[in-house]
Amino acid sequence: MKPLKDLVRPNIWALKPYSSARDEYKGKTANTFLDANESPYNVPVNRYPDPLQEELKQLLAPLKGVAPEQMFLGNGSDEAIDLVFRVFCVPGRDNVVAMEPTYGMYQVCADVNDVEYRKVLLGDNFNLEPQKLLDVVNERTKVIFLCSPNNPTGNSLDPEAIETVLRGFQGIIVLDKAYSDFSPKPVFRLRINEFPNLIVLNTFSKAWASAAIRLGMAFAAPDIIRLFNKVKYPYNVNTLTQEKAREMLSRRFEVDRWVKQILQERAGLMVAVSELPLCERVFPTDANFFLARFRGAGQVYEYLVSQGVIVRNRSHVTLCGDCLRITVGTQQENNRFLAALRQYKP
Repeated sequence: MKPLKDLVRPNIWALKPYSSARDEYKGKTANTFLDANESPYNVPVNRYPDPLQEELKQLLAPLKGVAPEQMFLGNGSDEAIDLVFRVFCVPGRDNVVAMEPTYGMYQVCADVNDVEYRKVLLGDNFNLEPQKLLDVVNERTKVIFLCSPNNPTGNSLDPEAIETVLRGFQGIIVLDKAYSDFSPKPVFRLRINEFPNLIVLNTFSKAWASAAIRLGMAFAAPDIIRLFNKVKYPYNVNTLTQEKAREMLSRRFEVDRWVKQILQERAGLMVAVSELPLCERVFPTDANFFLARFRGAGQVYEYLVSQGVIVRNRSHVTLCGDCLRITVGTQQENNRFLAALRQYKP
């Protein structure tokens, strides 16, 4: 890895972060708060939240196998993705490299931040070809984005291929593991001490069944986490989100049961879809969704909408022609979806 200072935008390296009222008395006991221009009424939501979510991180750290100082919490994983661009990429000059197809927010954030976005097509069966990715890198490449299990394809990337990229690139590598709770593949966040240029993303939106609270996680070396905290908005994770996340952590055995049920439903649903005459292929998956190719996928999608069943039409996505992305629901939802498809007449 290059020295971190050489990767960070010079203005960010020199930035003096905003000091919130809650930062200034950290470590001291207080019972009278007259510092932050808050209302004294409507306790507890009258007070600003903990800007660094320290209590929540203390609960999460042992569960994730990392230290609290190796963890960033944000307003969804999208905040962490955007911070990667704001911390490392000089607008109009730097570039990032990503596999294609993959999660669309990487390119959206690149466009918003005026950073060139270089796409490298996945190979057969949506596999990652590391050297093709590394061949696109130049002296202005700051970040490589990898997503595993990948969205929208559902497949996990070969761990050896990921490691080849990690060892072959001197910049920052973002490994998006939003769907890792549904996958048996190795957990790379446990290797951030080995790879100081690695940022691993997780989320409460998928396995934790908490998309509404908008809580994302990033795991990285403490120096990178400090940069994220330096640039983020002061109170980026609200009190209600932090409270709900703590509640969900107390229900982790129930969450494990949900994951097992989803995996069980996924297996049966994929078989049922593959047996439909209009289905041409169901692709392997390690996520809570799968990609399936249909004859006339656009028409199938519109028909499902008319039946009140919503899936995602990915036909316009590179390498995903005539494909629908189907999220695994409850048994009742999955049966409703299958019943609608079985009644479809082209």
